[in-house]
This record gives sequence, C-alpha cells and structure tokens, in this order.
Amino acid sequence: MKTRVLSGLIMVPLILIIYFGGYVLLAAGFVLSLIAIREFYNGFTNAGIKPSYNIAYVALIALYAIQMFMPSNMNLIVLWLVLVVMAGLIYGMDVVHRGVSDGMATVLGIIYVIFFLYHLILIDNLGEYSILAWLVIITAFCTDIFAYFSGYLFGKHKLAPNLSPKKTIEGAIGGAIGSIIFSGIFGYFVVPRLLIHCIIIGLIGGICSQFGDLTASALKRKMDVKDYGNLIPGHGGIMDRFDSVIFMAPIIYYYTIFIIG
Repeated sequence: MKTRVLSGLIMVPLILIIYFGGYVLLAAGFVLSLIAIREFYNGFTNAGIKPSYNIAYVALIALYAIQMFMPSNMNLIVLWLVLVVMAGLIYGMDVVHRGVSDGMATVLGIIYVIFFLYHLILIDNLGEYSILAWLVIITAFCTDIFAYFSGYLFGKHKLAPNLSPKKTIEGAIGGAIGSIIFSGIFGYFVVPRLLIHCIIIGLIGGICSQFGDLTASALKRKMDVKDYGNLIPGHGGIMDRFDSVIFMAPIIYYYTIFIIG
C-alpha cells in the first residue's frame, strides 16, 4: 500500500497540467499518448499480434497537428478517423506477413488510446466549460482511490473475478460514492451553477471509470501481461494508470456538448 500511495504522488504534476491547459496540456497529451500507444501495442506484440507502430505515430502527429493549426476542426477530425480505419485495413491486407487481427489491433489502439485521450484536449477548448476537464481527473482518480480502500476495508464479494480478482462489489460502490462526493464538492466550490451536472457526472464517472479499468484488464488478459508497463512503481505503465481517464474524457466531453451545452 505504501508503494501505491507514494507512486500516486507522481501524478501530482497532472494537476498543474490541467491547471495551465492550452499548449501545456496539448504537449502533455501528445507525450502521454505516445507512451501509452507503445505500451498498448507492446501488449499485443506479446500475444503474437503485430500492430503498426508507424501508422499510430503518423496518426498521433497528424491529430495533434490538426489541433495545433486548426483547433477542434471536426471535419478534419472525422477525415482523420476515416483515414485511420483505412490505413489499418490496408495494413492488414498483407496476408502473407500479417493478418486481419494486426490491422484491427492497429485501429483499436489509435482510437482507444490516442483518440479517446485526445478528448481531454477537446474539453479544454470548450471555452467556459473547459473547467470540466478537472472532472476527468476527479472522477477517474477518486473512483480508483475510494474503490481501492473500500475494497481493502470492506470487500467480500468479487466484482469480476475473471478480469480482476481483487476488485469487489463493495469497492465498486465505494468508488462510485467517492466520485460523487468529490465531484459534488468541486461543483459546489468551483462551478456552483453546474452543481447538479457535476454530481451527475460524478455518478456516471463512478461507474464508467470502473468499466474503463475492467476493459483494460480484459485486454491485458488476452495479451497475457500483468501490466502494460513499469514506468510508475506500484501502478505499472501509463496505460495502467490512465485507463479510467481514457474512458472518462470522451464521456465528459459529449455530456457537456449534448446535455449542458
């Protein structure tokens, strides 16, 4: 537990990154995506699948170039998505040296890791609602922390033993409660006019961030790896620590667009 708590302090700089936003967040998003996609593809490589690192790198550079020069241009982003899928399909056409699974893994990594995380940048570009980027971190990390300690103290009933043997139903409930409480506190003190929305996002985040964690665990099972990496002691790699953030960024972005905005 001590190692886990101390390692969690490594994530403190993320608070400064969210605070400054703008180009600082853009640069951090690029670096985190670069590390995360390598970790994700390394897992597939361990399972005998050969995704294209080069296609992912080109896609990453292209997406952040769009954001740099034509911020949040949705027409270009849709075009980017189409080209990513096309590139993955073409990559898998070489049936002698590769297979369909290699192309599918390539596309999955780009959309799941790079594009999902990119939504944190999109939230930062929502003007007055950019403040809600904090909820991505609050819901993901508070759910994780409260789920861990609730499970440690009260956990008796397994949540998903085939995916993550240590997770419990009691921990999941505690994680959701922690997300709701801290999202509500954030709304009350920072954006009181959006308090109800913050509480709702806290509830959604308390559930969906755990689905993000379980999704990453399911993929690791198929890849036959314990952790995606070893960059953060006690936590694994960037993918291990940011699996919930990756899920929550698009959820909060689209909630803001369709429900609040």
